[in-house]
Amino acid sequence: MKIAIIGSGGREHALAHQLSNSKKITKIYSIPGNAGTEEISLNIDLNLENFQDLHDFINKEQIELVVVGPEKPLVEGLVDFLEAKNIKVFGPRKKVAQLEGSKIFTKKICKKFNIPTAKFKICKSKEDSFVFLSSSNFPLVVKADVLAAGKGVYICKNLDEAKTAVNEIFDGKFGKTDQLLIEEFLEGDEMSFFIISDGISYKTFNTAQDHKRVGEGDTGKNTGGMGAYSPSSLINNDLEKKVLKKIIEPTLKAVNEMNEKYIGFLYAGLMIKNNEPYLIEYNVRMGDPECQTILPLIDCDLLEIINACCNSKLYTQEIKWKNKKSMCIALCSKGYPEKYNKNVEIKNLKEFKSSKDSFIFHAGTKSSENKILAVGGRVLNFVNFSNSFSTSRKEIINQIKKLNWEDGFYRSDIGHKVIDE
Repeated sequence: MKIAIIGSGGREHALAHQLSNSKKITKIYSIPGNAGTEEISLNIDLNLENFQDLHDFINKEQIELVVVGPEKPLVEGLVDFLEAKNIKVFGPRKKVAQLEGSKIFTKKICKKFNIPTAKFKICKSKEDSFVFLSSSNFPLVVKADVLAAGKGVYICKNLDEAKTAVNEIFDGKFGKTDQLLIEEFLEGDEMSFFIISDGISYKTFNTAQDHKRVGEGDTGKNTGGMGAYSPSSLINNDLEKKVLKKIIEPTLKAVNEMNEKYIGFLYAGLMIKNNEPYLIEYNVRMGDPECQTILPLIDCDLLEIINACCNSKLYTQEIKWKNKKSMCIALCSKGYPEKYNKNVEIKNLKEFKSSKDSFIFHAGTKSSENKILAVGGRVLNFVNFSNSFSTSRKEIINQIKKLNWEDGFYRSDIGHKVIDE
């Protein structure tokens, strides 16, 4: 079977790696891929915004399944486009992808279906926002209503910080928008909760905890994710039942009422307080770096699961997991999430090989003249699974130190809430 994976990040390298274990796959295409996917698939440099070019290539190569990794092509309707051309594709359609593409869309569903979430206010101008903020209690959260690669969320301690957030969002920092969201600040512990769905039924797909802040101790600016661990230490049978009953199932009911089906991964970002879940946001794909953390724990054929979803037969699959703990630490370009240098060589990286319990998933990399260059903010994902988070973290940090990339930095405290040193 020939398959194509859309995307170029660490998530897509992890998907390619896990799918490459399937004996049913004869060839993997990564579009456009990175220096890591190049070793296990054929990278194809196509513009993801040109759907017709993507279709023409998929058709010409007789690719039988397309797996869409990142959110942008999903929100822009790539699944709808390919489905209309009778191409099998794994991921939600455009209308449903608004669950991630518009935070306000999701909030309206929460209100209609009584899904527990933070109280919120939709503001359609700076003036509207400032009037509301002037009588608000702090801290609170200001969110851009557009895709912002995990960076369009401001936790504001006072009025000045909130005004700065409003100005930046309406001035187009994350793209043109005519509305934003102001939410109450929820206290508790965060958890990433995943399901996989075939449009008729769903199955849980593990849990994780990511670290969004750039600095040690969860300080500094938001990033796309500095690291993650799986499973979450918060999960228990009672909490899982509450998440499914109060959050996941009402959302899938809302999708059905739109005359749509949800096919793909659904990621609920949750706040947990006193074993009660509150929805922070949805992502309509695997998280990044949660994907890199979760996939190595799968103890069955991922292709079989994805294929079953595309054929509305998820009920035929049993998703098996290794009884291990997994961790991922991102090695980033110095300066991220602000300005950083690009096309910087990462020496000695080719000497590092994956083992049965340790992996390096590439993110912002490319190959050029037999060199591997860093071209993104998050560059490499070091992953390890073992019997303890502490063991995995020590092993990862040893690997990063061994690489000794002078132009990179990382957080050495990933998993600090669950590791008792």
